[in-house]
This record gives sequence, structure tokens and C-alpha cells, in this order.
Amino acid sequence: MPPRYLSFRCSVPWLLLLLQALFLIRSFFAFRRAADTYTPATLYPVFQDVNHMMIFGFGFFLMVLRRYGFSSTGFNFLLIVLGVQCSVLVEDLFTESFFFPCCSLAKAVVSMTAVVISTGAVLGKANPVQLIVMSLVELIIFSVSRCINKAFLQVPEHLTLMHVHLFGAYFGLAVTSRFPEPPPGLDKSRSTPKSDLFSMLGTVFVWVFWPSFNSILADSKKEAVLNTYLALAVSAVAAFILSALTSKDGKFRMTHIHSAVLAGGVTVSYTAPSIQHPWIAMILGLLGTVITILGSHCLQRCCNPALKLQDTSGVHFTFGLPAVLGAVAAVVLGVVEEGIDKQWNDLSSLGYLVFVDVGAFCQTISTALITGLITGLILNIKLLKAVHVSKYFDDQFYWEVSSKIMSD
Repeated sequence: MPPRYLSFRCSVPWLLLLLQALFLIRSFFAFRRAADTYTPATLYPVFQDVNHMMIFGFGFFLMVLRRYGFSSTGFNFLLIVLGVQCSVLVEDLFTESFFFPCCSLAKAVVSMTAVVISTGAVLGKANPVQLIVMSLVELIIFSVSRCINKAFLQVPEHLTLMHVHLFGAYFGLAVTSRFPEPPPGLDKSRSTPKSDLFSMLGTVFVWVFWPSFNSILADSKKEAVLNTYLALAVSAVAAFILSALTSKDGKFRMTHIHSAVLAGGVTVSYTAPSIQHPWIAMILGLLGTVITILGSHCLQRCCNPALKLQDTSGVHFTFGLPAVLGAVAAVVLGVVEEGIDKQWNDLSSLGYLVFVDVGAFCQTISTALITGLITGLILNIKLLKAVHVSKYFDDQFYWEVSSKIMSD
């Protein structure tokens, strides 16, 4: 035990110091001026909402394990403050913009959603060094994926960012498939009423601020906020209905509410600014909840054991499946709108539209899966000192924890 604590102390602080020094040096040469950091005036309040959603919302959202609360919130905060700096610099490398506008900061925070979602898949199994390496690699690859969609498939920039749920979920699933499976019946992998309560608190934070997330970089902000809220509202109501209908004793299950109430926001993330009829957003919110709850039953009982997936926080059915549904809905709605505008005369234009939308969707998933598998293999090399399976899901390996807390 002492050598592993010693290696942890000698690796994480120095890695953080090295990365922070590199970010500082790069920013010294990259950012010549702090342009429009607080303009336009309407952007900063929305950015503040998204920042609260990322730090407070997802920090508590990940507190699903009974003995991993310190790590869930603490590592989430560390990865966000480190990853935002990395994302801003990666954005600078791709755009060659030698200034630091507020839009770059907003894009960086939104991009961090992919990392947070992926962290939920490997929660409790990856040590801090592995999480930091995974975050940096994922941010770079997600930026490359966005550039491919934008340059070759002509996808608008704000829509390339909305692929963040899709990319984060499947990248995280691919990474976690390379980790050893925990022993069956491990007591530390279960939740408690207290951890479920904190996790639900995070869900409420994320739910409240999700309209700001979907509208922060959209052109039609009013439509994005309205459609997102309606989709979330219907999604939450449907979650309670389906939870009671699918449980054996007819009671609500916190795991259903925890995951399904957010499905509407994920499903309309691609189409929220462009939906002209609010009832469409409401239907998408309903379908998002249905696919989340039914998907949780099927995946946990059939697919996850067969594919050896250890999805700790259920990111596949919370973010992955609704994002797939949202991408398909975006293709269908785009074709219908284009067809009505051109009276279904220009079929070649419709075919090209389908090719572009489906291509962006498939490219994002393929890139996430392939690079996630490679990243998972890299994270398990001896140099990164992977945690033994007996030490999974335990704060005590990384934090000073009182004996009273450990006994609760």
C-alpha cells in the first residue's frame, strides 16, 4: 500500500504543475489581447448558467457511489478547470485566433461536457492521472472531429458542438471496456439513499440550466430556450409515469428519474433552435424518456454483460441513446423542412442533405469508439499505474477520509 500512495503523491501534483506551466506559456504567446471577454452582454449570463451546470450540476450528478463522493465532485472540478484551459488552447491552434473572446471560453466549457460524460462511464475505476490523460486526449480528438464535420461536411459550428453528448457517451463506453471488470457483488459499487439524493440534486441543477446550454451558441436563442424547456418538462413527466409503470411494485425508482428527466434536453440539442412548432419538441422529449428507461432495462440486462461494458453512471442510456435519437430526428426534420420548401422537386438536394447529416453523425460515433478503445489501452499501461480492481470505487485511496464517514 505505501508505494502506491507514494507514486500517487509523486505523479499527480507534478503532472498538474507541468500541464499548468505549459498552458501558461502557450497562453502568453497565443493570446495577445483579451477581446470582448464580457461582450456581448447577453452571452455572459448564459455562460454563467452553463458553468454552474458543469461544476455544480455534473459534480453532484456523478455522486452515485456510496464511497466515492469526494472523488466524484473533486475530480470533476479538477478536470473542468484543467480541461477548459486545454480546450481554449486547442481551439486557438485550429482557428489561429490570437485573442481570447468570450465565445472561445463558452465553446471550451461546452466541450468539457464530453469529458464529464465519459468520466461517468469510468467512474471509480480510473485514477487521477488516467482521468487527466483521458480528458486531454478526448478534448483534442473531439476538436478534430468537429473540424472534420465543419470543413468536409459543412456542418454549422454550433451543431458540431452539440455532438458533445454523442461523442462523450461512446468515447467513455469504449474506454471503460478496456478496464478490468470489478468482482461480482462488490459492496462499494452500490448506491445509498444519501448518494442518490446528492445525485438527484445534481440532476435538478443540470435540468434547470439545460436551456442555456442548448442556446448558448445558437442563432435563434428564444426558440432554443422554449423548445428545450418544453422537451425537458415533458421528459420529466414521462419519467415519473414510466418509472411507476415499469417497476414491480408500482413505485417510483430514483435511478429512472435520475437519468430520464434529462433525456428531452439531449434529444432536442440538435434541433432546438430550428423547431418552429413546440409540439415537435414535446414529442421528442417524450420519445427521449421512453428510449432512456426502456434502454436502461435492455442494456443492463442484455447488452452490457455480453459486451463487457461497465457503465458506472449509465451514460449510455442517459446521454448516448437520446443523442442518437436526436441525431435521427434532426435528419428527418431537416428533410421534411427542405422538402416542403422545395415542394419535393429537388430530390438530389434532399439526398445530399441526408448524406451530410448522417455522415456527421456516423463520423462522430466512429471516431469516438475507435479513439476511445485506443485511449483505454493507453490508460492501462504500467506507467499510469492503474488501480487494482479491489480498490475500485473507494475515496480512501485518494483522499483523507475520516473513519466515521467510511463507516456510514
